[in-house]
Amino acid sequence: MASFGHGTRRHPRSRGRTWSRTGPDRATLGIIGVICAVAGFFVLGIILGPVAIVCGWLAMGRTWSGSRPATAVVALVLGAIDTLLAIIWLAGATTPGNGMLF
Repeated sequence: MASFGHGTRRHPRSRGRTWSRTGPDRATLGIIGVICAVAGFFVLGIILGPVAIVCGWLAMGRTWSGSRPATAVVALVLGAIDTLLAIIWLAGATTPGNGMLF
């Protein structure tokens, strides 16, 4: 009976391969964060801004020290600006007499 769970490799997906935080994972998260931040300037900034911040933070390796990829920093900064502008826009839209309804 060959290969019915009795092989020589007990754990084919070792923790080192699946949980590594290097390589394309960080680059991909940085690019996704930049895309979310840029899209957030046009639609759903209150949602896409924090998503860009989280993606940028995870792409930086969840630390402020050490080397940081440029896309991670751009995603973090643009996401923060995007979130701030969305909050300002929402605060301005809730004040009376802003011209939206009257």
